[in-house]
Amino acid sequence: MKFVETELPGVIAIEPVVHGDERGFFLESFHAAKYADGGVRATFVQDNHSRSKRGTLRGLHLQRRHAQGKLCRVVVGEVFDVAVDVRVGSPTFGRFAATTLSADNFRQLYVPPNFAHGFVVTSEVAEFEYKCTDFYDPESELSIAWDDPELAIPWPVERPNLSAKDAQAPRLAELLDVLPRYAD
Repeated sequence: MKFVETELPGVIAIEPVVHGDERGFFLESFHAAKYADGGVRATFVQDNHSRSKRGTLRGLHLQRRHAQGKLCRVVVGEVFDVAVDVRVGSPTFGRFAATTLSADNFRQLYVPPNFAHGFVVTSEVAEFEYKCTDFYDPESELSIAWDDPELAIPWPVERPNLSAKDAQAPRLAELLDVLPRYAD
């Protein structure tokens, strides 16, 4: 298993060892001790699974209370997956890390608590699974505009299919008073 630090501290790309032959494949999608050794020292309490069609963009999301770390992977199709450091005062505030997650490359992305997260589907459909370090709390969820020019995320779609909430999400600069604070 290969653990690769991204340009954002704590955001880690994981490339599992895939054992394949003419029958198919096998891989460990999570192993607590190996992931801890690789820098993912999280306890997961909830698993989520979504299915979306091409062009669907979900995000950018985070929770103020009950901040969730997320271990993300795709089991069908392909997505462009993004983590954004939104911790006010962080040396990497407003910067993002992005990667392609697919059923073919088996890659995973760990997004720590207090980072925003989003993805867009680049295949006909995608099934996206993620483990969370805290439970979903709709009352504390924040959405950040996917197309915020200050973030300059190079999304591979011009007109994504958005939820009503995501279509009305404010820019990062409009949320400074409610975003998490950076702590060394």
